[in-house]
Amino acid sequence: MSTRTIGYIVGSISSTSINRRLAKALERLAPAGTTLVEIPIKDLPFYSPDVDGNYPQVALDFKQAIADVDGVIIVTPEYSRSIPGVLKNALDWAARPYGQASFNGKPTAIIGTSGGPISTAAAQQHLRAILGHYNAPTLGQPEGYIQSTPGLFAEDGEVTNENTAAFLVSYLDAFEDLIGRYVQDESAQAAA
Repeated sequence: MSTRTIGYIVGSISSTSINRRLAKALERLAPAGTTLVEIPIKDLPFYSPDVDGNYPQVALDFKQAIADVDGVIIVTPEYSRSIPGVLKNALDWAARPYGQASFNGKPTAIIGTSGGPISTAAAQQHLRAILGHYNAPTLGQPEGYIQSTPGLFAEDGEVTNENTAAFLVSYLDAFEDLIGRYVQDESAQAAA
């Protein structure tokens, strides 16, 4: 059995984030041999090109955390039909300095939850455009639009709806497949 480490970024710094609860559910439902670890973003300062020659340690640690995992799941809320500014700020840190983009070739998946019936669909479309620019192989299917209802996710990550739990397991399996294809392609290229 192979072992994998998948990082997750929660695109909210709210202490009551339902997307953090979704991330904890994914962590709890991870298949055997897979560990999910958070890649935190709350301590990143505002990005500016002025620091490209001298990144702060917190940004270097953030970029290294992305490099250290086999893939990244971005769990995003939707703010004003797009991604939260704090998430965009983190992605800007990951993209720079030029030529040192953290998501280049990194398998990535997107998921999110909100109370609305279309969940985080608009935010996820914006995020897909950003990740396409970053050259991140991104999971296309299944799409992870989770409508949050009261009590769906417990604080500890328990999912109270069996259908939602089953979907999240299939979502993680699909992402594992994407990571596996990418790792196999990378191994084949290295052997050539």
